[in-house]
Amino acid sequence: MDVSQISSAASMLQSQQTGDAVGISVLKKALQNQTENAAQLINSVPQPQKTTAPNATLGRNIDVKA
Repeated sequence: MDVSQISSAASMLQSQQTGDAVGISVLKKALQNQTENAAQLINSVPQPQKTTAPNATLGRNIDVKA
């Protein structure tokens, strides 16, 4: 094997590792952004209104046409 081929192979491997590291970094940032957006959406949902007496209307209406 020629010395120039070895240095060329090492250079290609180094650039591939750098590209992989950049890709992983971008993926982590995208996942972090999605997590933050999901948390904002969940927090933006209004809380349900609580009634004073949950059983106050229970059993008042009967459907007789069923």
